[in-house]
Amino acid sequence: MTILDKIIAEKYNEVKVQKAIVSISELEKKDAFKRTCISLKESLTHPGSSGIIAEFKRKSPSKGFINSNVAVEDVTSGYAKAGAAGLSVLTDRQFFGGSLVDLVAARGVNSIPILRKDFMVDEYQIIEAKAMGADVILLIAASLDLPLIKRLASCAKSLGLEILFEIHAQEELEKIVDEVDMVGVNNRNLKDFHVDLEHSLKLAAQLPDKFVKVSESGIDNPDTIKYLRSFGFKGFLIGENFMKQPNPGYACGEFIKQMI
Repeated sequence: MTILDKIIAEKYNEVKVQKAIVSISELEKKDAFKRTCISLKESLTHPGSSGIIAEFKRKSPSKGFINSNVAVEDVTSGYAKAGAAGLSVLTDRQFFGGSLVDLVAARGVNSIPILRKDFMVDEYQIIEAKAMGADVILLIAASLDLPLIKRLASCAKSLGLEILFEIHAQEELEKIVDEVDMVGVNNRNLKDFHVDLEHSLKLAAQLPDKFVKVSESGIDNPDTIKYLRSFGFKGFLIGENFMKQPNPGYACGEFIKQMI
């Protein structure tokens, strides 16, 4: 069993428990559920956009704790001030040390698009994402079959949420549905955590132009951004490179300055 298999198995259990604690009707009554989402797609493609989706991530299954000494409000507001086009907030607790509390906190101090970064397996999580202030949800091709992708995508669009669809393998191209706004090509294999930028570029070349291309994971050099842009990428999701620094927001700002 891969780490992804373990995460997905645990996620089904988490959702079952959460449904018993907070009902859908309760989620739909929250103020954030009524707000109009901010478009990450537009933010990434706007002229002059940094394209950076800066991530708040305390830990990962492969690295353990990256940074447990910073507040989500400080980090995410620092990212926004630095010029990030969007934010990504991990809400998986067991494997990434995140929570929905982090998402709510980030929304409370920011006015740029926020991605709820988690492993979506049920419509409940998408309703939850909207209720907690997310603008975008992530769907991971490797963890979902096509019928479930269609169900989750339809649910997200009905709520006004955008969709970042993550792929890593050739066969996952066939799982991309029309509702998708952005396609994230993960440079890190979720099964063995190996990073391969060239593999990602080959996949990206096969994507229809209507999807905004986002490069995810393993980006630690501003020159890499310039290289990826030459292949049509508009978005760049970066987490560990910023989070491992004492001041992630400052690190993000310095990175963006070097991109110019």
